[in-house]
Amino acid sequence: MTTSKDDTATPTESGAVASEPVTAPATAESDTPVVDVRTLFEAQAIPFMDQLYAAGLRMTRNPSDAADLVQETFVKAFAAFAQFQQGTNLKAWLYRILTNTFINNYRKKQRDPYQGTIDELEDWQLGGAQSVTQGRSTRSAEAEAIDHLPDSAVKNALQGIPEDFRMAVYFADVEGFSYQEIADIMKTPVGTVMSRLHRGRRMLRDLLSEYAIERGINTSGLRAKPATTGSKKK
Repeated sequence: MTTSKDDTATPTESGAVASEPVTAPATAESDTPVVDVRTLFEAQAIPFMDQLYAAGLRMTRNPSDAADLVQETFVKAFAAFAQFQQGTNLKAWLYRILTNTFINNYRKKQRDPYQGTIDELEDWQLGGAQSVTQGRSTRSAEAEAIDHLPDSAVKNALQGIPEDFRMAVYFADVEGFSYQEIADIMKTPVGTVMSRLHRGRRMLRDLLSEYAIERGINTSGLRAKPATTGSKKK
């Protein structure tokens, strides 16, 4: 069996060749090489993150909900990016996912009163948007809590999280790795890392909050900050 030298078709889930990466199809009239979906997504979609956060903040009127909304939007967008038609309006496509996610998951929260203290342990913050755009994970409030709590409490809390989520949180909040670095380490797509980190931080937040409340530790002032180094504060 022979193949054409100009053949640029990429195997899909039903294809015979499994070693090639999933790629975005090239148009018939274009000579542009087929590009890996993950690389294309990071180059084209991630720069819109700040704008989507601003839109999410307007929708939710709550910084934490807006950050969660944007994170979920990018997880969904990454999963569907192979089906996005290159050359069409990517910004509109992302905003459509953002809006649909808000309608389906967040609109019911609009009448809920905003709560501070423990609820201020947010997954992402506006101040970390630039580092996220550059491919870095933010230094979350959970990472700050880790610095303020005894090692035994942190260890016990991390052990209470399922392994995939625990490792994502550990690599991001303890070691300070970027999303791409975590994806390479765990051999998973960036979108999967974002999803695991989002859920793992929520689990860790609940466990650390319970410990802090039991011991009268004030966590209301903790705020997530962009990671500047990969080491913990001493």
